Amino acid sequence: MVSKKMLDLGNIRSGIRDIYEYGTKLAEKIGVENVLDFSLGNPSTPAPREVENTIRHIVTELSPKDYNSYTSAPGDKNSRLAVAKNLNARFGTDYDENNIFLTCGAAASLNIIFKAIIESEEDEIIVNTPYFPDYKVFIEGQGAKFVLAKCSDDLTLDIAELEKRINVNTKAVLINSPNNPSGIIYPKENIEDLVKMLNRKQKEYAHPIFLISDEPYREVVFEEESPEFLPNLYNNTLVAYSWSKSLSLPGERIGYILVPKKAIDYTDIFAAISGSARVLGYVCAPSLFQKVIKECVGVKPNIDVYRTNRNILYSALIEMGYVVPNPSGAFYMFIKSPNSDGRDFCERAKNYNMLLVPGEGFGMKEYARLSFCVDTQKVEKSINIFRILMDEYNKNN
Repeated sequence: MVSKKMLDLGNIRSGIRDIYEYGTKLAEKIGVENVLDFSLGNPSTPAPREVENTIRHIVTELSPKDYNSYTSAPGDKNSRLAVAKNLNARFGTDYDENNIFLTCGAAASLNIIFKAIIESEEDEIIVNTPYFPDYKVFIEGQGAKFVLAKCSDDLTLDIAELEKRINVNTKAVLINSPNNPSGIIYPKENIEDLVKMLNRKQKEYAHPIFLISDEPYREVVFEEESPEFLPNLYNNTLVAYSWSKSLSLPGERIGYILVPKKAIDYTDIFAAISGSARVLGYVCAPSLFQKVIKECVGVKPNIDVYRTNRNILYSALIEMGYVVPNPSGAFYMFIKSPNSDGRDFCERAKNYNMLLVPGEGFGMKEYARLSFCVDTQKVEKSINIFRILMDEYNKNN
């Protein structure tokens, strides 16, 4: 009656969404102010004023036909050109509108890329831990095998582990920096080692191995450190980008795919991207926000509250004895449970109306993810609960 594959995927619950829905129901019972919901990565800061002003200008000064009509399938030419010029100015590249395909956010970008490059059910996409849970759904949904590689102890890329997973069927390696859920930015040396290994493996198997860079958090960084621009280091890089986090626009679904000219058979890849988007029904991203992005592509996010929240949490958790990497970007903290059981840790936190996401969905069951894109007051309220939880574990030992 229906596709069994799609039925199975549809019955896989999102742990993040489940906890968010639980929090919504809990808030109805005890009041939203009494629920410390750190489950969903929903930006708490408003979109920058430039975005608001641009929307206001478009809808008041232009004809609705100008911003409600279809664009070309890859997006409005001038909007794509604006994105390309912005990348050129920042990274010393030579892109134009023919390198950019505007999409309905990073999820659409990734699905389009997977659909475009996967040729058979034997193809494999490698993902390193910890990872965003929907990667598995995207990859398997588009017909490839999801292959997991363990990270290093510091949650950076373990190049030796990645190399063990690569074989003749490897189609791509997918990375995410700054990382969801850890907030880690992979160091330059780590990326350079990855690139060397991939170049070596491409020669060994005599076919391209794509490096897919998922970049919704590229601009959400707290230190001088910033993620490497991978197309400048590895020719066969494909970039999936979203403005959901950088411009606080998650519900508007706007992003892009970058296909660099240096990628092997660039024109064929871009054509396959176009065909994939057509098959999946992702042609013509929201027209209004294509125009918004054209004017706001260089606007920087306000991440002061995220930085403040990170600093409060990290200092307090480390002082209490928790094991947690200090996130350099994104707005997540990946906290190791004192008994190495992230689900148990999250269940105990629920007793105090604090909602975290178990790490098993991210490939590391010892951890729990906390999303700190919330009001600072909620972060401050959580500190005493973390102290109580640590005391509970210490008493049990």
